[in-house]
Amino acid sequence: QVRLVESGGGLVQTGGSLTLSCAASGLTFSNYYMGWFRQAPGKEREFVTRITLSGTNTYYADSVKGRFTISRDNAKNTVYLQMNSLTPSDTAVYYCAAKSTLPMSAPYVDYWGQGTQVTVST
Repeated sequence: QVRLVESGGGLVQTGGSLTLSCAASGLTFSNYYMGWFRQAPGKEREFVTRITLSGTNTYYADSVKGRFTISRDNAKNTVYLQMNSLTPSDTAVYYCAAKSTLPMSAPYVDYWGQGTQVTVST
C-alpha cells in the first residue's frame, strides 16, 4: 500500500518560512518524480513544483520561483518543500504527489498525500 504523508504545515506570519516534508512508503521512491501541489479554498488544485528522480533537476511555478525550494532524500524516502517569504496568497492545503513519468500534471498523478494546511496571516 502506497502512502505519502505530509507534515510541517501550520500558521505563519507574512514573510515567514515553513518547511514541509512528505514521507513515502510502499513504493520504490527513487523511481518516482515527486512534486507539490496546493489548493486554496474555492480554487482548483495547482502545480507548485517538482523534482526529478535523482534530485538534479527542479521546476517551479512562476508564483513561487525564487521563494520555494524542493529537495529530496532518496535514502529517507522523503521530499521536502522549503517555503520562504510567505504571503497570504500562499495559504492553501499543500499536497505531495508521486508520478512515475513526466509531466507532473494533477489529473495524471499516480499517488497523492492527504495534504497539510499552510496558513499565512497578515
